Amino acid sequence: MPSSSVIYLPVVKVREDEHIESSDALAIEEPLEIRLEYGPEDDRKTQNVSVTMRTPGSDAELSVGFLFTEGIISKKEDILSAEHHFIACAENKENVIRVSLKADVAPNLNNTERNFYTTSSCGVCGKASINAIRTVGTFDNRKDQNTVEASLLYQLPDLLAHHQHIFTATGGLHASALFSLSGELLLMREDVGRHNALDKLIGAALAQNMLPLNKHVLLLSGRASFELVQKAAMAGITIIAAVGAPSSLAVQLAEEFNITLIGFLRGQRFNIYTGLSRVIENTYENTH
Repeated sequence: MPSSSVIYLPVVKVREDEHIESSDALAIEEPLEIRLEYGPEDDRKTQNVSVTMRTPGSDAELSVGFLFTEGIISKKEDILSAEHHFIACAENKENVIRVSLKADVAPNLNNTERNFYTTSSCGVCGKASINAIRTVGTFDNRKDQNTVEASLLYQLPDLLAHHQHIFTATGGLHASALFSLSGELLLMREDVGRHNALDKLIGAALAQNMLPLNKHVLLLSGRASFELVQKAAMAGITIIAAVGAPSSLAVQLAEEFNITLIGFLRGQRFNIYTGLSRVIENTYENTH
């Protein structure tokens, strides 16, 4: 596992009447400032677009994935470079990353205003959030007819758990995993923030020219929030399975974008909230 993602700290373990001084592996959580450099060569500008709490590792993927899922950039070719940036006042230079765009690329910085909607997921903002995604989304899922077998979905959480090395050590990370429709694990990323894990995953897929991801299954280790469905929609993902529950606005967004949304995927059961036609029925229970 990456040593920069885990720290060992002293802990007192209590077992009934016994107290044992020991050490415990914890997932590191540190801020990452994402700076965007853009503009013509003779007039470059730098703007801070986000500060997120994340687990160090795959920072370039996280930054590029964030810019893409927020609609600030539209394709891999917009990017000139993405690398850690040293600034004198920063305690740790690894906590600042600068994404430089090509001189002829104009970022859609209006979409930074949408962060309020994607992080609040409140009813008042729900319609505005969905409309904002519709205006910047690149892929159209309305005609997608891909399917996945229920028996395959049952296997995915165990396959993910087998590869969650940092979670195994710390118990403190979320994961996003990308599977083929035949059940092959293609990509997996972990982070203390569920949205960061997905941004890392989509950033990696973007770097490998895999988008749109409409021939894949996205597995989320926790619940399915509006923000995660939004990011999946931006990447063209049409099948999302979550170990936990979806939120009401996540279901509404999935319905709007013709995404199959599955929740409570545990053991031999799951719930299908939207996009029933994509799931080939073997034997499954639609209760939890």
